[in-house]
Amino acid sequence: MRAQVAAGSKKEFGYDDVVQQAAALAKQPFDAESAKIPAELSSLTYDSYREIRLRRDKAFWRENGSDFRMLPFHLGFLHDKPIQVHIINHGNATPIPFTTGLFEYGKVPVPKGLSPALGFAGFAVTTNLNDPKVQDEVISFLGASYFRLIGRGHRYGLSARSLALDVGGKGPEEFPFMRALWVDEPSRDTIELVIYALLDSPSVAGAFRYIVRPGRQTHMDVTATIIPRREIERIGIAPLTSMFQAGEGDLGQRTDFRPEIHDSDGLMLQSGSGEWIWRPIRNPKALRISSFSDKNPRGFGLMQRDRDFGSYQDLEARYDARPSYWVQPQGDWGEGRIELIEIPTDNEAFDNIVACWTPSKSLPSGEAAAFSYRISALSTTWHLHSYAQVQQSFNGSDIEDGVSEGKGTKRFIVDFAGGDLAYYQSEPDRLELVATTTAGAITTKILTFNAPLKGVRAIVDATLPDGQSAELRMFLRARNRTLSETWTATWSVPAGDSAKPQPSKTEPARN
Repeated sequence: MRAQVAAGSKKEFGYDDVVQQAAALAKQPFDAESAKIPAELSSLTYDSYREIRLRRDKAFWRENGSDFRMLPFHLGFLHDKPIQVHIINHGNATPIPFTTGLFEYGKVPVPKGLSPALGFAGFAVTTNLNDPKVQDEVISFLGASYFRLIGRGHRYGLSARSLALDVGGKGPEEFPFMRALWVDEPSRDTIELVIYALLDSPSVAGAFRYIVRPGRQTHMDVTATIIPRREIERIGIAPLTSMFQAGEGDLGQRTDFRPEIHDSDGLMLQSGSGEWIWRPIRNPKALRISSFSDKNPRGFGLMQRDRDFGSYQDLEARYDARPSYWVQPQGDWGEGRIELIEIPTDNEAFDNIVACWTPSKSLPSGEAAAFSYRISALSTTWHLHSYAQVQQSFNGSDIEDGVSEGKGTKRFIVDFAGGDLAYYQSEPDRLELVATTTAGAITTKILTFNAPLKGVRAIVDATLPDGQSAELRMFLRARNRTLSETWTATWSVPAGDSAKPQPSKTEPARN
């Protein structure tokens, strides 16, 4: 709890102060020169930068009885934007002076003559997340406006960003970065951490407040004030960044013994009308942007739904323990679209998936825009709604018998489980598979119970003319009662594709 301030004394530092700094910053031309570090730090290699670590006995808040510890990151390598890190104590914000005495440098020569005002690359916070006697990282801020948070039992995986500009646009993406961070010093009884950030870039300045509540599901409440220096047409609110190289539907993209390689396997969203949608993520052959137009969305996120170690077989990366991030807007966000951006990759070291909310109206120059939302780090999505959920989906082989001149036909297989499906096993005729396409036609619909999953397998054959793309949707219902999420995917038939020789196999190609 914040200390009470006597009448007439200086007010406590808080979010309004950061908003004022952002407003003043936005009125000035962007200053690129102040966001530079000494050459001896920027020239560090990946390996040499990894040699530099904070001394554990120098972690902040070790002596005040708090369950939290703060560990600043050293500047260098790709982390070349200096951040002034402050601790707020009794309402007073005091910057942490840089000193090499905070760090171990391993085989790297200790740099000389660095200013106490140099700053840091960010920081991590540890707490008793998995064991009351052990300190584990729960959140870190490192790189541009990126941050990562985890819940109990998680390994770091996907990342969140404070803001995205021109992601997936025609021009190069712009990366806002943090110029300053402030942290409320926790006490013995503190169960949540309050962090503020000042963001800057050539196009925008912004103020952010993050309230972090660690636990089995770690939650972060985010409040943002964004002030553009120019009119911004393509802005990403609550952006999430992840990696997807191969899943159960991507046999040809496996590079080794591992069946699947990904931090997230689907985009999940709840529309403003209440519909729950599941979009499986893919590693496309070319950049693909999918937009879900909506008004006042209720939630979206990049989810790691498959928690079976056998799906990954990776003892080091432990993709089965990567968290899902679920974003819940607070208040009305108006009209816009949830965008899923999928970038081709052949390397799991690079993030190639982005999801964010993009308002339909551009943000005008000089006018502040406010957004609030919650991000939750989850292990499961079962508690989010009561419907049956998509467990896995496959694209079947092209079907020879269904190909006519100028058309291609493809089979799609989706497994649903959970919800109220078990209730209908004694009378399966009550179940209905609803399947639609924005182009072409649905030629076959099959429903069969899937005993191993205690669910239902839906099979759909769709026909599409050459040179066209379509959005395919399917869900389950009983009479007028919706029983499942809506599974959706895009597919296309290149011009002249149906004239090519077709494989005779009609069984699904399991990846």
